[in-house]
Amino acid sequence: MSYPTVFTTPGLRAFAEAVDTERQAQLAKFGDQHHPDGTGYDGSTRHADFWRQHCQAAFADGEGTWGHILLEEVFEAIAEKDPAALRTELVQVAAVCAAWITDLDSRPTTA
Repeated sequence: MSYPTVFTTPGLRAFAEAVDTERQAQLAKFGDQHHPDGTGYDGSTRHADFWRQHCQAAFADGEGTWGHILLEEVFEAIAEKDPAALRTELVQVAAVCAAWITDLDSRPTTA
């Protein structure tokens, strides 16, 4: 499938196409869904702070991983009550996923 949008970030087009394919499968299976956000609950800021500190400590110790980064971003999103701020955080989650997938795709294949 060809997309009219020009992506300039390496790997982003493949990521967007994979996400689009997955969304089409989700829509076919579940239809258009609407659920409460479930964010901004009591303690969610504490959880976000924990994962932010855990991620920073892991990288300071030379042991940081994509998993650390993703969990930090996810819990920052979960802590948001404001829909505009939540959207910003979810875009950051998606960007981390795109970067992680690009990194996976750049690795040599092993048999």
